[in-house]
Amino acid sequence: MFVDIVKIDIRAGNGGDGKVSFHREKYVANGGPDGGDGGRGGSIVFQADANMHTLLDFRYHRKFIAENGENGSSNRKAGKSAPDLVIKVPPGTIVRDLESGHVVADVSDPAQPKVLLQGGRGGWGNSHFANAVRQAPNFAKPGQKGRSMQVQLELKSIADVGLVGFPNVGKSTLLSVLTAAKPRIANYHFTTLTPNLGVVSAREDGFVLADIPGLIEGASAGAGLGHAFLRHVERTRLLVHVLDISGSEGRDPLEDYRTINVELAAYGRLSEKPQIIAANKMDLDGAEENLRRLRELLPDAAIFPISAASAQGLQPLVDACAQMLRRLPPVESFEEELPEMELPAQNAFTVRRENEFFVVEGPLVDSLLERVDLNDDASMAYFERVLRRGGVIDALRKAGAQDGSSVRLGEIEFDFID
Repeated sequence: MFVDIVKIDIRAGNGGDGKVSFHREKYVANGGPDGGDGGRGGSIVFQADANMHTLLDFRYHRKFIAENGENGSSNRKAGKSAPDLVIKVPPGTIVRDLESGHVVADVSDPAQPKVLLQGGRGGWGNSHFANAVRQAPNFAKPGQKGRSMQVQLELKSIADVGLVGFPNVGKSTLLSVLTAAKPRIANYHFTTLTPNLGVVSAREDGFVLADIPGLIEGASAGAGLGHAFLRHVERTRLLVHVLDISGSEGRDPLEDYRTINVELAAYGRLSEKPQIIAANKMDLDGAEENLRRLRELLPDAAIFPISAASAQGLQPLVDACAQMLRRLPPVESFEEELPEMELPAQNAFTVRRENEFFVVEGPLVDSLLERVDLNDDASMAYFERVLRRGGVIDALRKAGAQDGSSVRLGEIEFDFID
């Protein structure tokens, strides 16, 4: 069964609690605090797996909860951090936050996993809170709670070239003769119910070709396979519009061409994608006359007469695709946007001086640190934006911070830039 859209619940692990402990040793009457820190909770990570082609695995497994970090222990021993929970998805999967509707991750490259929810930070043990005045602190900091989110996974196939056209015009046959893919082929409508991908070996550059389920009139409004088809066209760089130029199905190929383009235009900007026309079934009666009419209607179009069944005229089509792809931009990726968090009150943080550092603490900082990924540029841009919106930058300036001053927020240290 092919599944290309599912909803799942995800939750990062809680951080372990800090330990309240005092050193106990023979002949040592008053041992100092030695409570260790809690471990970090597991993060939720999405990673593309080239061996997956459907979201079927998520049909019956819909809750993903990362492990919690261990609590700290005595003798300043920190609790063990929990492993990240890696959720593997097919390349081309986008992750959408259901609450905001934002695309929060585009999981396309197996070499670039996406950290969606950071595990909760471990709490400090009581050894952190000892000072000259408070020498025996009887308290520790609890671990941060891991955030949860309900998301929708949408698979949008990644292919350089997409075959579009009415059902039974020969798209699957064309894919089978150009690649090693083995799609289901039969002489009735909607033989193809799922996208099929194959690699075409061109003279210079190979490319990925997708045979996508056939369109019917009204597909952009959900008729027939509707959006299940159009979703997989969004990422393609080039469309090969396959026409039954012989009219063997009783339809006019010129009218088919118009209908398909109307549906593409009604679903976003798909009609703006460059097109090559494959006039298929040239070995059947009526094909030559219809090809002449098509060329009169579209004198500037790239039209290639072919017969997929007898493998005739295919090399010029492949060469034209490869040549156009060299000039086109790479496969489209979706802009990721972290969901805006509800900021705590403006006074939900404090700024204090600790040696050479300006230390910022409080609920605002704790909430922010739960969701930033220090290795991601977009996440760090969001981090800076929230600091300004929350009044932290203004508060640091009032506290005396200048360009180059050292600032600490939890585990993050950075230079202040006004």
